[in-house]
Amino acid sequence: MNSIKGQIVAIEAAFPVHYVEQDQISAVLKQKWQSEGVNPRIIERLLESVLVKKRHLAMPLADYSADLSFAERNRRFIETGLDLAEESVTKVLDTAGLKPKDISQIIFTTVTGIAVPSIDARLMNRLPFKPNLKRMPLFGLGCVAGAAGLSRAADYLCGHPDELSLVLSLELCTLTFQKSDISVANIIACGLFGDGAAAVVVAGSKNIPSRPALPKIPKIIDNQSFFFPNSEGVMGWDITDDGFKIILNAQVPAIAQEKIPGCIDEMLKRHRLTRRDVAAWIAHPGGPKVIEALSRGLDLPADALSLSYESLAEIGNLSSASVLMILKKTLEKREFRPGDYGVLMAMGPAFCAEIILLQW
Repeated sequence: MNSIKGQIVAIEAAFPVHYVEQDQISAVLKQKWQSEGVNPRIIERLLESVLVKKRHLAMPLADYSADLSFAERNRRFIETGLDLAEESVTKVLDTAGLKPKDISQIIFTTVTGIAVPSIDARLMNRLPFKPNLKRMPLFGLGCVAGAAGLSRAADYLCGHPDELSLVLSLELCTLTFQKSDISVANIIACGLFGDGAAAVVVAGSKNIPSRPALPKIPKIIDNQSFFFPNSEGVMGWDITDDGFKIILNAQVPAIAQEKIPGCIDEMLKRHRLTRRDVAAWIAHPGGPKVIEALSRGLDLPADALSLSYESLAEIGNLSSASVLMILKKTLEKREFRPGDYGVLMAMGPAFCAEIILLQW
């Protein structure tokens, strides 16, 4: 039996009330950008290519056509985001049978808005956490941050095995909408990203709650971060007077296919495992081409990443929150035997990756 770095206890999510069909979003973008010389068929083709059917939006769809300043959009990030953070945390604590005061550490991740004090600090004024709660707000990790947050929680719990950690991911990606950017990268981003929050409770090895649901919920056995030098131009944000401007290089799928399999093999080898020993693959859905590239690079069965595609279609890419929501979907839809292994993975700006080995 492998040693336990942490035990996942519960996962919950929260979404804005605005849930919009991709066709509606496409119509708005075609109307806006056709007047600027963009062929509407190109917009339609790019939005169809990302395989997103619906998305939750932080604002009513009509508001995205308004001339909102960066400051106003960031104000809405704080306002809407704090409500979603409170909802997701309240739900996950209820599911786990816990109170806010039971949590010793909170790790908060986002890359789609700025708040000082951070959202986790503001949340402490809404929920009765203990005043000596250890807060770790993370900004700038992008899509990798959900997996990185779980990893940092597991690392912390190795030294504090009698405590509980809370990982909170909040991403309101659509508030970064750049009306004047008619680049292919921005058009794809406008079709790909959605909004939502996810919260996960992780227990130390000496503080695992006795709950009937625990046999279906995996332990964190190992985790590893990977950084690939001189790759800043692959993905991320340029911070402009108008806010966050997308950097999205077409080489992302190729890099994922080339780099990620070796990273996974390196971690599996430490446990005398191979890819054939992995029962569940939980991958952040960067987009269809990224999912396809990972599947090819890892030589996976055709349906191994089906839940990544399903999540992409239902809610889009939610940056750091997506991989946590796919983990939740995996636990709800798949059956596992004691001892089964899973690999959770995500990639982000720099270029970087985070790999987690799970065991049921």
